[in-house]
Amino acid sequence: MTATDRALELARAAAGAAADKLATTIAGIDVSEQLALTDVFVIVSAESERQVGSIVDEVEDVMRDMGSKPVRREGQREGRWVLIDFVDIVVHVQHDEERKFYELERLWKDCPAVDLGVVGTEQGGR
Repeated sequence: MTATDRALELARAAAGAAADKLATTIAGIDVSEQLALTDVFVIVSAESERQVGSIVDEVEDVMRDMGSKPVRREGQREGRWVLIDFVDIVVHVQHDEERKFYELERLWKDCPAVDLGVVGTEQGGR
């Protein structure tokens, strides 16, 4: 099974929102074969806590306009790694240091990359 068309549409919209707020890197991973809970991880990084917050706000606004509200958000207070669960996709917005330390793309390297259609994105971060 691969990611649904709706999940891919949301992932591309989230990536576009992150790019609009000057995310450092953006990657998409199709985790639909490995996880029953979601189809796509969108992994975004930023240089500062303030920028992480700005990206989170923009992603949520864009998703809301598309009729998708987050069912869960974690890490907002610290501003170093915010996870936003939209069911079809999960968006990870990380400070650059957390991204380098945790290397989510490496942990999910067996899953296919998703072309998010945003200039400057990494294909699955690999």
